[in-house]
Formats: sequence, structure tokens, C-alpha cells
Amino acid sequence: MMRAVLLALCMLLPHTSAYAQTEAEFQQFIQSLWPQAQELGISRRTFDEATRGLKPNLSLPDLVIPGKPKTVPKGQPEFERTPAQYLSESSLTRLTEQGRKLAAEHRATLAAIEQRFGVPGSVVLAIWGRETNFGNFRLPHDTIEVLATQAWLGRRKDMFVGEFLLALKILQERHVARSRMKASWAGAMGHTQFLPTDFFKYGVDLDGDGHRDIWNSIPDALASAASQLLAKGWDKGKRWGFEVRRPDKVDCSIAEPDTKLTVAEWIKRGYTPLTHKPTRDELNEQASLFLPAGLNGPAFLTLNNFYVFKGYNFADLYALFVGNLSDRIAGGGGFATPWGKIEQARSDHIETIQRHLTEAGFYRDKIDGKAGMKTRAALGAWQKANGAPLDCWPSRALAERMSAKR
Repeated sequence: MMRAVLLALCMLLPHTSAYAQTEAEFQQFIQSLWPQAQELGISRRTFDEATRGLKPNLSLPDLVIPGKPKTVPKGQPEFERTPAQYLSESSLTRLTEQGRKLAAEHRATLAAIEQRFGVPGSVVLAIWGRETNFGNFRLPHDTIEVLATQAWLGRRKDMFVGEFLLALKILQERHVARSRMKASWAGAMGHTQFLPTDFFKYGVDLDGDGHRDIWNSIPDALASAASQLLAKGWDKGKRWGFEVRRPDKVDCSIAEPDTKLTVAEWIKRGYTPLTHKPTRDELNEQASLFLPAGLNGPAFLTLNNFYVFKGYNFADLYALFVGNLSDRIAGGGGFATPWGKIEQARSDHIETIQRHLTEAGFYRDKIDGKAGMKTRAALGAWQKANGAPLDCWPSRALAERMSAKR
């Protein structure tokens, strides 16, 4: 109870003794992690230098602070914007122009990456562009401060304790100076946004200076992105997918990853390729239907590499953004089908829909307020079963109707 009061006070009176007590509790927590740090080979000197004077950043989103109302974390545009907003033509056009210039500038580096990992230069450039605007977005946070705070008060404490300790190991191994070790509010670091766990799994020293420096070395950052994609199952020489024209009658409830047919079978069912003519080999590949806006926008047949993108960032729209941007950088064009006019429901509205679908037996995935493929497909199945207009798009109006029936 006392801790809850102290934490609530510190939000209002940051210079009071209550705040000093909170800092003391935070430091006590940090010092309790020393035995685990020592087991990882981190020296006492590195630990002390990194944590001396360290304070919690209570302004970070996604913290569990007693006495403070729950807030929805910001900074997740994949789930806060409609597909048309997230995949805005102006943004994609700008990044395409920059990406093509960078492709020429880093030609040798990109060629070396493709030879080693089998990932095209246009793909790693697209990830770089989406993650940090080709390094032009300056990451605002000190990595150690962010990860320590998340380990203390975050919603995924156990995970962030591990990430904090590995961040100390990065410093121990001198891959980057502490002053340049910048991250997002969730601890994702460098040009291509790696957590420390990813850094040690996939980090690459492509420039040969003895350090895996994803903050300052573009070769290291891009090679590390390619390394991660390959480890997650990248199919060398294969596409991520392509846009198709839907037939007149579409059952959008089958637009989910577990419903797979060969590309040839999808074409036979009336899904006509628009932006790419499938090769003979591609006709035999397994693909799933992807309708990011339900029946209110473009349709895509997605192949294995689309899901590899989702291994980098699980959001559907992220995978589509990176896929389309990489195509454009390589010389391709935009979407052939316009986006329809739809509104993005708030996460609490989507949670309401997910709960209703779960109770009705249509949805068996996480209730997380994110309208991914499984949520949209389950909604389509519910719409069919209840004689509702079929569009597979969760709306605020639908959430309110579902709430009224509870």
C-alpha cells in the first residue's frame, strides 16, 4: 500500500521525498540483479558504471504504476491507423525515392549482404526505411534507462530483466558507447530496431571492425536485419507475395494464414494477379489470401516470406508495408486497387469484438485489441452465421452493438 501511495505521489510531486524513496526502491531492484549480471560475464565495473545514478523513466508508456490509470501505449501505428493511413502513398513514394538513392550509394554493401544471406538489398532497405526512416529518426531514449524501467514496472517484467542484462553485456563487449546506445520506449535499438536478445542472436559485424554496431554502422545494421530474416526462414530468390483482383463473390473469412492453396488454385478460383505475373515455380507455391482492410481495399496472395516479415514485426500492415516498399525500391509500383473509406476502431472496441467472438465460439486467439488476420477472419465467420453484411472489418459501431447485447 505504501509503495502505491509513493508511486502515485511521485507522478505529481517529482521533487518530494516520496520520489526519492521511489528512486531508492528502484536502485534496490537494480542492485538485486547483480548476481544474474555476474553470471553473464558482466564485470562489477561495467555494472556500476551503467547503473550509477540511474533513475526510472516513469513517463514511458506500458508501465504498471499503482494508483495511475491504465493507458493505451502510443507509438504502434500498425494498430492505430487504417491500412490506407499506415500505407499512405505519400510516405511510400518518399521512402521509395530515398531507398533507390541509398541502393546506389550502398551498392557494394547490399551486394555483399545478398551474397551472404540471400536477402535482396531492396528488402533490407525497406526494413531500414520503415523502422527508422533510413536512420533519420533519432531514437530518443537511453537504452539502459528504458530497459531498467520496463524490467521494474513494465507489463512484461521477466522479459525485460533479460533484455536489461543483455544490454549491459553489449556495453561489456564494447560494441557501442553508452552515450550512443539509443532506443525506442520499448527498448528497440539502432537503425533496424533490435532488442538486445535479437542483437546477440542475429547481430553481424559486416564492416569487420570487431564490433556489431547497429547504431552507427550501416553495413552492420543492414546485415543484421538480413541475418534475422534468414534465421526466421527467408526463402532465397522468392517473393513475399503480390496483389490480386478479387472475384465478384469473396468469402473474406478464409483470408487467414491457415487457409492455404497453391497460387494456381487461387487463380483458378478467380483471383487475378495485378502487379506480378507468377512464374511456373510460383504457381505451385502455397499461398494464403490477405485482405488487410477486409473487403474495403486491395487483396493479396501472400507467400512464406510475408510471414518471415511478420517474424521481424508481427503486425500484418508492417509486413505489407515492407513488402510493397521493397518492390518499389526494386523498380515496382504501387497498389493497383484503391483503399476504401473505413474508420479504425479503438483497441478497447476491438477487444469487445474479440471477447464477443470468443464467447460465440468463432475466435480462439489472444484478446489484445489488435485487428489482425485471425480477428478479421473470425468476424467474417460470425457475420456469415448471423446474416450480417459481410466485410470482415471490425468497427466501433459493431463493438457498441455487441456491448448492448451483453
